[in-house]
Amino acid sequence: MKISGIFIYPIKSLKGISLESSPVEKRGLQYDRRWMLVNEVGEFFTQREFPKMATISTEIKENGLQVSAENFEDLAISFESEESGKTVKVRVWQSVCDALVTEKSVNEWFSEVLQTNCKLVYMPESSERSINKSFDKNNDIVSFADGYPLLVIGENSLNNLNEKLADKIPMNRFRPNLIVSGSAPFAEDSWVKIKIGETVFRSSKPCARCVITTIDQKEGVFTGKEPLKTLAAYRMAKDVFPENYAELDLDKTAVLFGQNLIAENFGEIVKIGDKIEISK
Repeated sequence: MKISGIFIYPIKSLKGISLESSPVEKRGLQYDRRWMLVNEVGEFFTQREFPKMATISTEIKENGLQVSAENFEDLAISFESEESGKTVKVRVWQSVCDALVTEKSVNEWFSEVLQTNCKLVYMPESSERSINKSFDKNNDIVSFADGYPLLVIGENSLNNLNEKLADKIPMNRFRPNLIVSGSAPFAEDSWVKIKIGETVFRSSKPCARCVITTIDQKEGVFTGKEPLKTLAAYRMAKDVFPENYAELDLDKTAVLFGQNLIAENFGEIVKIGDKIEISK
């Protein structure tokens, strides 16, 4: 088994970036979901409400981010400007933490692209958002990701699903951080710990999927009920983990695809081609 794909999503719910390598930090991969769009009261935006977000691309430049959207001029967001913004409280699901608001021109750009008032916020190092206490073993923290620092999916898990679909879908529907080749379909369900390069990751809980998986990530539009309809036929928590879905903090009808990970050591690099060892 080895790593065949590495992805980050610097601004939550925008288009991802494919990488050859990435440093592993306590919150996850470097730059992953450190920015987020929120409304006037700090509640987070995602593709669930604004599927067009999938079409907005982000690049990491030397001094900041560059964001692009069709029919709009590219937007430059300086790393330095993020550290000087006003501090506000923001919410991701039931989790509340501090964030810094970016400059007015940045917020106006996103508001025009999405045709709704919004603000871009940044999570500084001083803001620590805890993960679910049921899975916290070392004061674990997370970025603006839904719940956990990283998501891993095996290529053959997607292949297994696509064999059951009339229209095959790409991996980007599931927005993973790490893609694995050479593992059996859904082998990631059973991983307790894995080692990639010099970094050890432990599994927290399987990933329960939502309607974002039904959004065409290229066009930014909903496509229907798939793949959730097909996954529900054989990947509900009550079917995959009949004896312990409650212990995993899962609703019995949650549709599962992929495994959430937490790094146990930081500062090392994960790279395409790194072998994966099942760790004890």
